[in-house]
Amino acid sequence: MNQPATPLNHGALPLLDTEVLRTFVTIAESGSFTRAARQVFRTPSALSMQIKRLEETLGQPLFVREARRVRLTPEGEMLLGYGRRLLQLNEEAVTQFLAPSLEGRVGFGTTDDVGSRILPGVLAQFARSHPAVQVDVVVGNSSAMLKRLEAGELDLVLVTAGNDGQEPQGEIVHSEPLVWAGREGGIATQRSPLPVALANRGCAWRAAALDALDRAGIAYRVAYTCEHCAGQEAAMLADLAVAPFPVSLVKPPLRKLDQDALPPLGDYQVALVRRSATGSAGDALAGHVVEAFRDLRKH
Repeated sequence: MNQPATPLNHGALPLLDTEVLRTFVTIAESGSFTRAARQVFRTPSALSMQIKRLEETLGQPLFVREARRVRLTPEGEMLLGYGRRLLQLNEEAVTQFLAPSLEGRVGFGTTDDVGSRILPGVLAQFARSHPAVQVDVVVGNSSAMLKRLEAGELDLVLVTAGNDGQEPQGEIVHSEPLVWAGREGGIATQRSPLPVALANRGCAWRAAALDALDRAGIAYRVAYTCEHCAGQEAAMLADLAVAPFPVSLVKPPLRKLDQDALPPLGDYQVALVRRSATGSAGDALAGHVVEAFRDLRKH
């Protein structure tokens, strides 16, 4: 006869130390006890002792030690997700009580290709940390966002750097490869002249694509011109054209096209531009935006 399972005594469960969790996450992200030790201003042996105690507490090995680096075990990968969330919650809780209470309004502008990637997470975290701040979000092209910033309608904007006629300004917060994309199994790339879907005139993506095609001597026709990248995506999904696209936005059924058949496009960059006097609330939101892009690079 099977015996009933003994109820888990939650009161006896050990608590995970925040400092040790921070050490664990730092080692996991740097891939080295030595590099992590430099970041947290401790010795590698001190970090090793912390991780040993953590492994003993959880009863599982968290790292596989190799000659020049360490890598996570499956249990370590699981703990990394929990560790990041716990550290984030700890930071939010402390901020609520110790950071000055922020109030006011922030006008935030972004292009659609950027906003779709980081905006939901940024707004959610910012609302938890600063519930008294109202954030008004406007989505549009880079030129329109910069004009509204200059007019004082917005406090900070995310724009594509390098657009025609756009002076370099702001802080580069993100960079990634721009690639040719099309529908998986599609035939648009086999057509001649090559049908391309591009953003409006002046866009850095458009300039990079046309310049690359001209230099490679590839015949093309501009089949679709769109204000937002959603229009380019629709043309690709219908297999009516190929398009220059950030590699992180290429998701099935789209695919990155063979770079041997089409010329490379290089990288594209995103800049965060602030009004001269954004105020404390604007500065706080800018910090959340920069951190979101830093997390995006890690993943």
